[in-house]
Amino acid sequence: MSATPTSGRESGDRCPGALRLHAADDGALARVRLPGGLLTSAQAEVLADLAEELGDGRLDITSRGNVQLRGLPDACGAALGGRLRAAGLLPSDRHERIRNVVASPLCGLDGRDDGRDDGRTDARVDVQAWARALDALLCAGEDEAEGDAAEETEAEASDLSGLSGRFLFGLDDGRGDIVALAPDVTLIAERDGRHALLCFGTTGPAVRLAAGDAPRAALLAARAFLAAQRASGVGAWRVRDLAPEQRPSPERLAERLAAAGITCSLVPRLTLPHGPAPPPGAVHGRDGRWALSLAAPLGRLTVDQWRLVARAAARDGAGELRVTPWRGIVVPGLTAVAGAAHRTAFADAGLVVSPGSPWHGAGACAGRPGCAKSLADVRADAAACLTGTLPGGADVLPVYWSGCERRCGHPGGRWVDVLATDEGYRLAVRDDAARGPATARTVPAREMADAVAAARTTT
Repeated sequence: MSATPTSGRESGDRCPGALRLHAADDGALARVRLPGGLLTSAQAEVLADLAEELGDGRLDITSRGNVQLRGLPDACGAALGGRLRAAGLLPSDRHERIRNVVASPLCGLDGRDDGRDDGRTDARVDVQAWARALDALLCAGEDEAEGDAAEETEAEASDLSGLSGRFLFGLDDGRGDIVALAPDVTLIAERDGRHALLCFGTTGPAVRLAAGDAPRAALLAARAFLAAQRASGVGAWRVRDLAPEQRPSPERLAERLAAAGITCSLVPRLTLPHGPAPPPGAVHGRDGRWALSLAAPLGRLTVDQWRLVARAAARDGAGELRVTPWRGIVVPGLTAVAGAAHRTAFADAGLVVSPGSPWHGAGACAGRPGCAKSLADVRADAAACLTGTLPGGADVLPVYWSGCERRCGHPGGRWVDVLATDEGYRLAVRDDAARGPATARTVPAREMADAVAAARTTT
């Protein structure tokens, strides 16, 4: 969690959704939430059709594992909403923007559950099941915390539609990939497969509870944030926007959970797992099945690329996709032969299927001409820098090109920041956990590729 809180927000939350479109220079933008990144092959085909018929023929994957459609006509809202509802992608008009739920995408696809402790992640708790249950609770919009209903401020906070479109739930299966994203409400599965830890952000204290109670407990934690937000008088969008003394208390959360019939205990001292994002490539799973992890160059796929992946999942996989917060997609349920064939086909189509690709971990905002605030065509400039190969997968820092100081969509954790300015690009290695500003320098265009490559391998 950021060490420096924001004292307030001067403007309202303008985060786009599937119904509230954002007006960009290249047309309207819609953001379709995918809790846990879960998407059936049929739903993926619907998104491809919408991008082709209404949009610019591309689909963008966001840093929360959601999908954006760009270049939409201003008057398409009703048609877009109707088709998303019919596909099951818009279960609640009122709550659609608060369905920001990320989950460990390899959960249940790697590791094993045979009792051997050899250092591998066993992923025994299905956090995708948590994601589905939490999403159902968010969309229901009903108050599950009967024991808190007597308190006026908490009853007023029970309508979760008041959450910002930026508020993030994180469901980590114990490997630490989601913890690294610093969600606002974080659930971590414990190795025994029976318990989970719940905390605000990624700091303790935490609350330990039964794994089966985890989705409802996360909902109550979000309500605790809304109550703290109201009490603070600050228009906070996220937990870190509140000053430390204003943030919701884990001790009080434990009381709320107990009042709602959820048995729990406080864990005062906590060391959370921190692990890397899943690299592109084949993932060996159970029962002879494989998953294939891929990434979209700069987070963007053409309709043809998207359909290639969706149809591989439908024909040879489990009929589902898992869209990741690292602008990638996991295709589960493949045989070894089918996985190898599809990996070759994806690579031939321009998708990233190897951690040695310079496109692995690289991202960029929309830039020019789509965004009026951007000072450069950051996607074209990024592409000019991404050449050669990387020396290794997990040890290479992600890099992100931003067209302005807002840095829309930038990654969390430690990353290489390439920022467009009036004088050219300014480069810095940023760490969200560090105090104080990062040291930045302006890099001439002719030196940018080498400077970025060197910064990504900084230890």
